[in-house]
Amino acid sequence: MFDLGTSFIASASRDPNALAIVDGGLRLTYEAWYRTISAVISGLNELGFKPGDHLVTVLQNRWEAATLHWACQFAGVIITPINWRAKGEEIEYVVENSRAKAIAFEEASAAALAECPGASRVPCLAIGAASRPGDIRFTDWAARAAALAQPAVAADGWSLMLYTSGTTAKPKGVPRRHRAERAAAIAHVAQNLYANGERTLGVMPLYHTMGVRSLLAMSLIGGAFICLPRFDPARALALIAAERITNLYLVPTLYHDLVHHPDFPNTDISSVRKLGFAGAPMPDGLLAQVSDAFKPDLFVNHYGSSEIYTFTLNQRAVQKPGSAGRAGINQMIRVVKLGTTDPAQLAAPGEEGEIAALASSDEAFEGYWNRPEADAKAFRNGWYFSGDTGYIDDQGELYVTGRMDDMIITGGENVSPVEIESCLSLHPAVSEVAVVGLPDERWGRIVAAFIKRRSAIAPEQLDEHCRISGLANFKRPRRYIFVGDIPKSPVGKLLRRKLVEGEYAPEGAASETA
Repeated sequence: MFDLGTSFIASASRDPNALAIVDGGLRLTYEAWYRTISAVISGLNELGFKPGDHLVTVLQNRWEAATLHWACQFAGVIITPINWRAKGEEIEYVVENSRAKAIAFEEASAAALAECPGASRVPCLAIGAASRPGDIRFTDWAARAAALAQPAVAADGWSLMLYTSGTTAKPKGVPRRHRAERAAAIAHVAQNLYANGERTLGVMPLYHTMGVRSLLAMSLIGGAFICLPRFDPARALALIAAERITNLYLVPTLYHDLVHHPDFPNTDISSVRKLGFAGAPMPDGLLAQVSDAFKPDLFVNHYGSSEIYTFTLNQRAVQKPGSAGRAGINQMIRVVKLGTTDPAQLAAPGEEGEIAALASSDEAFEGYWNRPEADAKAFRNGWYFSGDTGYIDDQGELYVTGRMDDMIITGGENVSPVEIESCLSLHPAVSEVAVVGLPDERWGRIVAAFIKRRSAIAPEQLDEHCRISGLANFKRPRRYIFVGDIPKSPVGKLLRRKLVEGEYAPEGAASETA
C-alpha cells in the first residue's frame, strides 16, 4: 500500500490543477499545495525532525494546520494534534507524554501555551499573528524555495497520534500507521460514495478522527477541503453556498445548528447531495428534520472510533433510523454479553451487550501509547472491546445504545439513555434532549431527562408522549429538567457527566413525574 506522502504525490500528478484547499482568500491547487508542503518539510528537516518524532499542534482548522498534517506525512513525523481550546496543563501533559520535539500554535492557543512549561523547552512554531520573540514563523517556512519532497517513510511508518477524551483518567494516545490511515480514508470514500472533485466543509477538527478522514478522503479523489476554522452556523451556510459544497460529514449537533439557523431557509444548499454523521447517535426527530431540509441523495450513519475508524455504517439512515447498520468493508463486529472478557460469549439477537470489533482490521490501531493496562482491557483474543453498548436486531443490523459508563441501573433494570432520547426528540416542542441517571435513595438511580425546549411544554405532556410512544414504564423519565443549553464538547459530543454533576444552566425549576 502507498504511504500517505506517495498518495498525495499521486493525487497531485493525477489532478495538478484541481482545487485542493480553500481558507478565506487563499486557494491552492494540488500542484501549488505540493510546493508549499515541500517548503514546510524543509523547515521540519532544519529543526532536526526525524521519522518517529512528534509535532504537537494546537490549531484550529486553518490551511496551515492541514499543510502541517501533510508535511508530517512526508517527513515521517507523527503529527499529534490537540484541541486548540486546551488549557496549559493539558498541553503540558501531551507534550511530556509524547516527548514532542516542537509545538505549533496560533493566537487562539497562545495564552494557554504561555502556561505550559514544556513550551520553553522545545521550539515553537507560530501560525498567523501569534509570533513571540524567539518563535519560528510558519510564513518563513512556507515562503522558502525547496525541491519537491519525497516520502521519508513507507506504509508501515507512523502517521498520527490522536488523544482520546479523558474523564476519570488522563487521555490516551492513539498512534496510527500510514497504512491504517490510508485504508480508513479509502473506506470513507467508498462508503460515502464520493466522486472525483467533491468539495467538503472542513470544519470537524483536525484533532478528531472525523476531521482527519475528511482531509485525507478529499486528497484521494482530487477534492477540495474548504476550511472553516471554528464552527459558526452562519459562516458554514455561507461557505456551503459560495463554494458549492457537495458533501457534509458532521456530528449531529452541528446539523441541528445548521437547520435551525435563521439563515438556513434563504441559503442555496442545492449542491449538497451527500450527508454523513458520526460521533454520536442522531435522534430520530433531528434525522427527519435534516433529511427534509437537505433532501440528500445519500445519508450515512457512520459508527467508529479513533482507534478503529469504521465499525459499521448504515447508508439508509433515514429509512432505518437508529440503526448503525452492518460492518464496514474493512471490519467484522459482534456484540458480546455484558461483563464478559470472552469475545466468544455472544449476546443473543436483541440482547444488549458490549460491541467488539476485529482488531486486525486494515483501519485499526495496534495499541495505546505507553498504556499497557489500557491495552490489556481493550484487546481480548484478537478483538477490540469498544466500551460501547448495543444490540443486533433480527435483520443483523447494529444499534448503538451508549457507553458502558452511561448505562442507567434503576431498580435493578438496565436502561440505555439513547432510546429515551430518540423518543423525546420526536416531540415537536423538544429542541434537544439528554438523558442521564441521577442518584436516588430508593432506586439507586432515576432516569432524568434534560430538555431544551423549542416551545412551551409541561413535564406531564412529555411523560404522556413517552407513554403513548410505547416506552416501557421503567424507562420513562421520573424527572424532567428544562435547561437553556445541553453541555457538549468542542466537537459537539454530549457531556452527560456535567449533567450528573449539576454543571448546567436550568431554564426553570426542575419538575418531577410519578
